[in-house]
Order: sequence, then structure tokens, then C-alpha cells
Amino acid sequence: MQEEQGAFGYFEASKEMSEFTMVAPFQTVGKKTEVAVRFSTVIHGKGSPETARDPRGFAVKFYTEQGNYDIVGNNLPVFFIRDAIKFPDMVHSLKPSPETNKQDPNRFFDFFSHVPEATHMLTRLYTDLGIPKGYQYMNGSSVHGFKWVNSKGEVIYVKYSWVSKQGEKNLTVDEAMKQQGMDWQHATVSLRNAIEEKNFPQWDLYVQLIKVEDMHSFDFWPLDATKDWPEDKIEKIKIGTMTLNRNPVNYFEEVESIAFSPGSLIPGVEPSEDRLLQGRLFSYFDTHRHRLGPNYLQVKVNQPKNKVVNYNSDSYASTRNSDYGNADVNYQPSARVAVKDDAKYTYSRAKLDGVSTTQQKISKTNDYAQAGEFYRSLSKKDKEHLVSNLVGDLGQVRDKETQKTMIKYFYRADKQFGMDVAKALGFGMTDFIF
Repeated sequence: MQEEQGAFGYFEASKEMSEFTMVAPFQTVGKKTEVAVRFSTVIHGKGSPETARDPRGFAVKFYTEQGNYDIVGNNLPVFFIRDAIKFPDMVHSLKPSPETNKQDPNRFFDFFSHVPEATHMLTRLYTDLGIPKGYQYMNGSSVHGFKWVNSKGEVIYVKYSWVSKQGEKNLTVDEAMKQQGMDWQHATVSLRNAIEEKNFPQWDLYVQLIKVEDMHSFDFWPLDATKDWPEDKIEKIKIGTMTLNRNPVNYFEEVESIAFSPGSLIPGVEPSEDRLLQGRLFSYFDTHRHRLGPNYLQVKVNQPKNKVVNYNSDSYASTRNSDYGNADVNYQPSARVAVKDDAKYTYSRAKLDGVSTTQQKISKTNDYAQAGEFYRSLSKKDKEHLVSNLVGDLGQVRDKETQKTMIKYFYRADKQFGMDVAKALGFGMTDFIF
């Protein structure tokens, strides 16, 4: 379990998107849909300080008339890896050592020194973005691209971004150390207080769209989770605003028991060929069954607002076995019940693109360019914080070759970036062959 906090509210659409998708909340201007949101740490466990450097989870559940739809992402628009098969290894490297029970930069930089595509995520994470001032001061991203499908069966690729109307605010290392000494649950307190005081936090939802025929028009593969979709190349379109106006009444029932998954979809949205996403589609459901039991969807906070019509039955903590008036029929299709197949709930017939089912390397890795672009977009002060924050952890690494490999990655992103990290770690540029 991660350290987490949640809240409830609604999403109001400001732009009709029926031209591109059948997703219920985005069909009509002014349409309101209830939502539940959970913010969480990604690396550090339950009870860990919210002042720790860590990506933050940003998950939104839409309670639609077609069932629940989850947008599960992070506060940063990219991730460490692009291939789901390396997810357990990445997590193991970042979690406490099984020997010492302490998180150790020697372990995770050993891993990342073999994963050059992590350069972009590490560059973002080690800025002050790695320690948000409060949950309401974070932006959010779906990280993955998905497929939107309209009523004609036409497909377009989409990525979601949540933009905080409170502004993006973070803590420096010094501020975080001071805050931890006073209250290490500052983000939880900040969010709860804002809602209690009726300063309801809001986020605007933006989408970026790429036509199927344009997917190969970039110097990166858009379905690579280590890549952002640049605004100057792919327009961001505002489609609505989310408002959080209720705190949880019972933390265990409403936050700890809520279950999100990128595989919780409704008509109008489908998974893309993103390799990392393909792995997440089933692993989240497995985790929920392990954590909450096989009938976790019957927990109140996970129940959709519309009537559930399926024939799952029995097993631990089931409360729905006779909901349909005919407990004998626990299968479909059947002449004894009225439920028929609905074409809206079948997937589109769009041809798969990219490589999602093999270990073949993608053709456009381009592991350093976006890291460099992000670095150059920073202010002088933010660049100084980035280098200082990185050196704080990378300086603890005992293996000099691991340090040098990471420096090479940062140098390939931006020469000055790499040179500044090298200098701070006591290396001269004659120590390297690039």
C-alpha cells in the first residue's frame, strides 16, 4: 500500500467531444458526472512522509451512466520504463533493500544505469516537482495514450492532462525538511482543509488527439510511456473542469477500499498498443482481488451508479447473487433473461499498430531529446535545484562506473546538464568518453 488521500466531487464538461468519442461524460456541454479521486505516493509505502521525493499517483473515477470509467495516471506526464515486463524489477530497485530494509540509491541507480529511457522521468522527478506542496497543487496526466472511438467506429488516439487551477506548487529540499519536522502529512492536511473551508480544489481537463494516420509523424513513438506529447506539436484542448467538494467520511471505506484500474473502461475508449499500458490492464485487477477480495466491485465506493448487469456470482463477501431475480442463471446469453449483447460494448476493429506483444525494441527510442528539452525549459534556479537534488542521491552511489553512466545519460540530454552533475560529483570531463 502507498501513502494516499482521496476526495469526491464532480466533473463538468465544457466542450462536446461526440465527434471523437462516445465516452459519456464528454458528450454534452454542461453535463456533470460524479467523481472520486485518489492521490498517492508511487514508490514509498503507507505511513511514509508526504515530504519524500516520489511521483504521485493521480487517479479519477467517473461514475457514469454506462459504468465506472477510471483515468489512472501520475502528476508527471511520463514514466521510468516503456515495457511492462520490467515493472517488477523497477519497483524492486526503488523499494527498500530486502537486506537492510532501507531505500538505497545504490540499488535504484544500478537499475537505471541500464535503463537509458528513464532519463526523462528522472530529470523531471529530481526537480522540485518531486515534492508537491499539496495534492491540490499538482497537475496530472494519463501518461499513456488511449484510443477514443466515436459512434461511427472511427478511432483517434488521446492523452489526458489535468491542470490545477490552484497552480503547480512544490517544496524545495530545505522546505521539505522543515515541513517534515512540523507535519509530514502536509499534503493530506492541505487538501482536507481546503475542502472543509470550501476552497474547493479544481482542475481543468485537457486532451491531446493524434489521428491514426499521423502516429508516425514524430521523432518519437507516441505510445512510449517515457515520452510527453509536446504542446507545440499536439494541441491541448480543454474539455471540462473537475471540482472536489467532499472529504471522505470514513478513510478505510472510501479511500483505502477504492479500486482504480486503467482497464476500467466504458464505450468510446479503448486501450492503445502502449506496452506498459498493456501490462497494467490486467495487473491492477489482480491486485484488487488480492487486496480487497474477489468481489471488490461490490464495495460501495467501487459500485457504479447504474444497475450492474452481469452474471458473476458467489465467492468471498458476495452480496449480489440474486440481484437479477433469477439466481439459477449465472451465465449469458440465455433465453431466460432479457440481457442481450450490445454492440456499444465491443471493441473497434482498428488495425493494431506498433509492437505491443513482442520484446522487439521500438524503432524510435530517442531516449534523451525530451529530457534535454525539459531541462532547457527550466529557470536557472530550477536547474540548480535539479543538479543539487540529483547529486544528493547519486553522490551516495559507491560504484563510480554507475555514477559515470548516469552522467553520460544527462550529458546526452544536455551537455551543460551532464557537465554540472559531473562537476558536483567531483569528475572532470577528461574522465569520460562520449
